[in-house]
Amino acid sequence: MFGTRYPLQRYVSYSGLSSPYRSFVSNISRLVEPATYEQARHDPQWVAAMTAEITALEENHTWSTVPLPPGQQPIGCKWVFKIKYKADDSIERYKARLVAKEFTQREGIDYKDTFAPIAKITTVRCLLAVAAVRHWPLH
Repeated sequence: MFGTRYPLQRYVSYSGLSSPYRSFVSNISRLVEPATYEQARHDPQWVAAMTAEITALEENHTWSTVPLPPGQQPIGCKWVFKIKYKADDSIERYKARLVAKEFTQREGIDYKDTFAPIAKITTVRCLLAVAAVRHWPLH
């Protein structure tokens, strides 16, 4: 006997889905995001996404090359790949992110401070509300 013993189509039906959503589910099932650099490096779309990520990191001066202190090991990094979809289920873009394997770092040895230049909109609204209530001078 060939095939799967318990085929998925026996238990899952897409007939109740609207046409656009059925198309979206089909795209998600058809397109596969690579799990490793080795899988992505052969696809021109993923290569372009990785190139765009490196270019953005360089333009934002995200890092600088410095000599490694004696006896220290560099922190590794890996690529994370994601397909971004528009509301109409078409592909918006292929996104690649180069991320540090921070789980290898140890506080006080590999790093001292953590910095994230991001503020949640809720935090900004709270600060503005406090400023409005206190009538902070703008000078």
